[in-house]
Order: sequence, then C-alpha cells, then structure tokens
Amino acid sequence: MNRSQEQALRRDSHTREIDLINRDPKQINEDVVKVNFEDVIAEPAGTRSLDSVWKASYTTFTVSKHWCYCILSTILGIPLSLVWGLLFACLSFCHIWTVVPCIKSCLIESQCVSQFYSLLIHRFLDPLFEAMGKMYSGVRVILRKEV
Repeated sequence: MNRSQEQALRRDSHTREIDLINRDPKQINEDVVKVNFEDVIAEPAGTRSLDSVWKASYTTFTVSKHWCYCILSTILGIPLSLVWGLLFACLSFCHIWTVVPCIKSCLIESQCVSQFYSLLIHRFLDPLFEAMGKMYSGVRVILRKEV
C-alpha cells in the first residue's frame, strides 16, 4: 500500500458517511434500552381505566419519552461524545504506551528468571531426587487383606 492510499484510508475513516437508518449496527443496545409503554405500564384484567385515559396515557408516555430523549441528546450529545472520545483516546494512549511495554518487560524479565530457576533446579534438586529414587527403588510394598 503506497503513501497516497494510506492517507486516503486514514481520511476516509474520519469523514466516511454514517448510516442514519441503522444507528446501532453492532446491536450493542439490543437488550438494554428497548422500553415501550407496554413494558412499563399495564393494567390487569378487572382493573381498567377509561379507554380515552389509556390512549392519552400511551400518547403522553411515547411523545414525552421521544422529546425528552431528543432534547437531552441535543444538549448533551456533542459534549458527552467529546468526553467519551477523550476518555477512549486516553485509554488507548495508556494501553499503547504503558501497559503493553510493561507487560513485554515483565515477560522478558520472567524468561531470564525462569532460565535461572531452571538451572538451579537441574543442578541441585535433580541429583537429590535421583539419589532418593535409587535409594527407594528397592522397597517393595505388599498389601494383604486379612479376613
């Protein structure tokens, strides 16, 4: 991939068109915020309000939920997207520049310690356990069941 293709790809990732129809393509809010009138308010059999009250309640709930969400997203959507963008940028920065190098450093150091530990085990404990194995290799255990 040449330099102009890389620049075009980078530019496209920031300016590409977004889907205004399907706003949750990965379905991250599929089970979370699907709250409708029927999910919140229900009248059992035998306890009923007037039909006009029920219809007005449905309309009031639906319209107020819609407009409240629109107003809140209009007022807070852009500032909160800025906050979340900064937070995830900081998390990415910390992960790339501190977490991964720290883990790599620990892995390198642990390999050195592991080789040293293995050397100690093979030099000092292997002969001990080999001698104990030869010493106890002549032991015979016989189990008898006495009735």
